[in-house]
Amino acid sequence: MGTLAASDLDLVSLAPLLAGLAPADLSMLLDGAHMVSYPEAELLFSQGDKADRFFVMLEGRVSLFALTETGDQSIIEVFDPVCSFAEAAIFSSGVFPLNCEVAAGSRLVHVPAPQFLKRLADHRSLGLALLAGLSRRQAGLVHEISELKSKSPSQRLATFLLALAAKADKAGGGERVRLPLTKAVLASRIGIAPESLSRALNRLKAVGVETHGREVEITDIEALRRLVRESTGD
Repeated sequence: MGTLAASDLDLVSLAPLLAGLAPADLSMLLDGAHMVSYPEAELLFSQGDKADRFFVMLEGRVSLFALTETGDQSIIEVFDPVCSFAEAAIFSSGVFPLNCEVAAGSRLVHVPAPQFLKRLADHRSLGLALLAGLSRRQAGLVHEISELKSKSPSQRLATFLLALAAKADKAGGGERVRLPLTKAVLASRIGIAPESLSRALNRLKAVGVETHGREVEITDIEALRRLVRESTGD
């Protein structure tokens, strides 16, 4: 646990919720927030816990999930950097509606709810900037859902792999990436059934994608991009 460094504040300012704030206003709202590193995976909060804070992810990944009647996890959402999450709970019911697990190697900023809400009440004009940020994020989610609905399972998987390759920031015609999620969680993340993911992986072999466990080799990036641009017909 530690106070926010200037570099952390720079990252926080990239989160859609907070992106419209002036640096001085951001520093004021986040006074009292702190950064926490997670060397191991752990449960961040459970459904029904008091929502006494929200979070900004700087590095790593978190998963929101519900528990089925049989005790299995049903992944609702997976968050990647840089974004805020769980803020809706502090503005509404005051309790977390889902469970949340943080992945090993993650860094999160914890923003205490009481101080944050009081400063918003004292500086009401900042609420409009936050609403604009929420609107931007909602628009992004609507676009993502629309994109998913229009793509076949193979195209959804190809889109995900291309995003991983872009993050790897490597040069050359081929890429080797590691799936950051288990295949079951990945299937939930891109909105397809686990069995559809297996079929999609097999179909991507035709465009030079080979999987070895969670290691994925992409031998022809351009072929994968062309697949994503094609009309659906999976």
